[in-house]
Amino acid sequence: MDGGNLHPEANLCRSDAIEIKAMTDGYIVHQPERDRIHYLNHTAALVLELCTGRVSVADISRMIGDAFDLTEPPADYVETCVERLIAEELVVPRTA
Repeated sequence: MDGGNLHPEANLCRSDAIEIKAMTDGYIVHQPERDRIHYLNHTAALVLELCTGRVSVADISRMIGDAFDLTEPPADYVETCVERLIAEELVVPRTA
């Protein structure tokens, strides 16, 4: 998805083709099929965890705001993070 094209009500799921290892400073995500490794900070790891297919991007933004006790949901940050996760094939649109 190109920047700005992500619908706030989109529901996304973690890819089945990734392996996740929790670290003290975030996650290491391995994509065996692509032979790639990604390092996610705590916030990006939380966004990835929240991509369950049951909550929208807007919901994720609200949950992140609540988790970090922010005055407003970080919608722009979450959208950018989700777009990068999509581009790297770590999350995919939920299928029916």
